[in-house]
Amino acid sequence: MTTVAGRPAVGSIAARLERLPHSRWHVKVRFLIGAVTFFEAFDQLLAASALPVLVKEWHLTTGQATFAVTAGSVGMLLGALAAGWMGDVIGRVRTVAIGVAVTALAGLAVALSTGIELFALFRFAQGLGIGGVVPVAATYINEIARSDKRGRFVLLYEMIFPAGLAAATLVAVWVVPNLGWRAMFLIGALPVLIAAVLPRHVAESPRWLMARGRTEEAERVIAAIEAEVARSTRAPLPEPDASKAEVTAEAAQEAGDERDTRGRLRELFTGRYLRRTTVLSALWFVAYYVNHGISVWLPSLYTKNFGLDLSTALVYTLLSNVTGLLGTLIVALVIDRVGRRPALVTALGGSALALLTPALTGAASGGQVALFASCTTFFVYAINCGLYLYSPELYPTRNRAKGAAFGGLWNRLGVILGPVVVGAILGSGGSLTLVFAQFAVVAAVGTVIACFAVETKGRTLEELNS
Repeated sequence: MTTVAGRPAVGSIAARLERLPHSRWHVKVRFLIGAVTFFEAFDQLLAASALPVLVKEWHLTTGQATFAVTAGSVGMLLGALAAGWMGDVIGRVRTVAIGVAVTALAGLAVALSTGIELFALFRFAQGLGIGGVVPVAATYINEIARSDKRGRFVLLYEMIFPAGLAAATLVAVWVVPNLGWRAMFLIGALPVLIAAVLPRHVAESPRWLMARGRTEEAERVIAAIEAEVARSTRAPLPEPDASKAEVTAEAAQEAGDERDTRGRLRELFTGRYLRRTTVLSALWFVAYYVNHGISVWLPSLYTKNFGLDLSTALVYTLLSNVTGLLGTLIVALVIDRVGRRPALVTALGGSALALLTPALTGAASGGQVALFASCTTFFVYAINCGLYLYSPELYPTRNRAKGAAFGGLWNRLGVILGPVVVGAILGSGGSLTLVFAQFAVVAAVGTVIACFAVETKGRTLEELNS
């Protein structure tokens, strides 16, 4: 085993993870973390499903409706910042468990809200949990994946997120008209049960333990993982690749002196990481500005602008989520072959074209809007999930959760501004054509920015950051 100053090195931990064949251990971990992500996605879209009912029940103005939607997004923004720091300090798994508990308990409070003010307050609290869980969970999944199949492994897990969005809409189609919007938030509180068992059934990231100087614990965890994988595959594990066990000077510094040099937020803006952070932040903003700007308002647009009944509006919204799920599946299957940068450029370009079409031709019916929105989500969901793969790849272990969460900050800004801009356009008498046009411009700008993204396919996390 490679050592630094008499201790197992980061490179040896990476090599031992890299040699692990796919096994029941991977399935178990991905299922448990995936269940968390599913419900976080489910909870994220609840406000959109409830909004058409709340507008009528509480007689909300456009401004109040926008306030109800953005309160959760502001919470997600702050939650992403806090969780990024927590994930690098107290651990990936513990941070995810805390975030899930916050999300679920706040969801119960939302269900008991008696007015828009309390609804927004508790939705803000729920957003703190949602915003924190998703980037840290993605960081963990990245750290246990093999480099040669990391894109597929992570993105097949990330498919859980659009599946959760689709499930929220599917459940809402029946639950909201029959049981009311409060029942949706009660269902969204179920993952509080997962929060209680997660730390006992999912081992902490060995890479994170090594980076924190917890050498003996890292050794125990990786040995336990290896034993479980060997039992499930019923075959001896292959020897670690010697080339992947080599530790560069920077990786050795990380392993040897990490207890004295904790990851700092400012490192994201120095040296090679400045370009990475700048490009990544812009891509996060563009993707979620477009995605959330469209998805949050869709049910209300169908009912208010085109006079559709609530059930039809939710079915049309479900169609957009299903096409988004399909787009995510396709990018998961090809991203390890084509690379991250070509996938992002193609998906952003496709989003721009899908949005430009209704901007030029107009959208005269709810069915046409559903068609163009579904084409857009096919591409934009692939971008969103791809960024959850890409973000943790760009940063060293000591700063990986912070880097992923900082991207989450920009996606939350996009989540906030997208619906606000749409609300402002519609509230001032603007047309849907203008809504689609401004989204097309933003997606086109994102396409250009993606051309400057650093390629990461096929390289270990240590190779990318040493």
